[in-house]
Amino acid sequence: MTSFETLRWNGEADGRLVLIDQTRLPTELVEIELDTVEGVWEAIRSLRVRGAPAIGIAAAYGVCLGLQTVAASDEAARLARLDEVADYLATSRPTAVNLFWALERMRERAAELRGEATGDDLAEALLAEARAIHEEDRQMCAEIGRLGAALLPDDCGVLTHCNAGALATGGNGTALAVFYAAHDSGKRLRVYCDETRPLLQGARLSAWELQQRGLNVTLICDSAAAQLMREGRVQAIVTGADRIAANGDVANKIGTYQVALAAAAHEIPFYVAAPSSTFDLSLASGEAIPIEQRDAAEITAGFGPATAPEGIDVYNPAFDVTPARLIRAIVCERGIIEPVTAERIREALG
Repeated sequence: MTSFETLRWNGEADGRLVLIDQTRLPTELVEIELDTVEGVWEAIRSLRVRGAPAIGIAAAYGVCLGLQTVAASDEAARLARLDEVADYLATSRPTAVNLFWALERMRERAAELRGEATGDDLAEALLAEARAIHEEDRQMCAEIGRLGAALLPDDCGVLTHCNAGALATGGNGTALAVFYAAHDSGKRLRVYCDETRPLLQGARLSAWELQQRGLNVTLICDSAAAQLMREGRVQAIVTGADRIAANGDVANKIGTYQVALAAAAHEIPFYVAAPSSTFDLSLASGEAIPIEQRDAAEITAGFGPATAPEGIDVYNPAFDVTPARLIRAIVCERGIIEPVTAERIREALG
């Protein structure tokens, strides 16, 4: 297991959410304590906490924080506050479906207690639900790692993009959990991390996390991925996902699509690792997945000095969509989905 916790709840229903501020990595490992729903919203929006599963868990705990202000109020006020808090948190980031999935679970749990619960009862029940979401994710990560490790041969070069490790989840990660499980089983891996422009989640987070775990890891710039494949250094690609449509199209960090295209050109299997909570079966295809647009400064001056002319037009989508036809298999806790088709996804998810 990892030697750090990405996020945790301290205390009982009147407690606080504590999480690693990922904007400070890799030079500083700093935890911050959040005691307001506004603080959770800002942490999600500013990428202090990121990765679809971790965002969902943080939002669930954010609901608990938001309800603390009306613990002594009547039921109508508590339920109105719950809707207000959930709606507010839903505006933090639009692409990762786990955010909305977790908020809906919190709403449903409150609805089950309508007319039966005191303020204290509701607070305790919602905290228990948030903790359940957290624990379920931890277990899903472990199963994804176990299943995915079987796909990787011994003495294998693997490439990943962005960060889909423990820092992105409540457990051991999704894509990186596959590497951890393979490594722990005795397989020899050489892991290559794309730096993942513009915010360098591969360089700052994945490389740091893999190094912490003692894996053989090499950092490359994003534009070196195809050359790495051409040289025969990579035998598999594994990434995470932020939303998966009903047909298997996958939204993930910007740059994933071009990695998948390069993998197809070199006949290298491209795998996606994600929990069942990342599937959005209400969307027929990736064309309907909302793509978050982020601030231009992330590209022009992301880490201090300006790196582009002042006033230049910038296009900065946070995600792209990889079509299902480029994906060899999706690894989720319910099994390996191969081939990646709408029918096979329905079968796997029940």
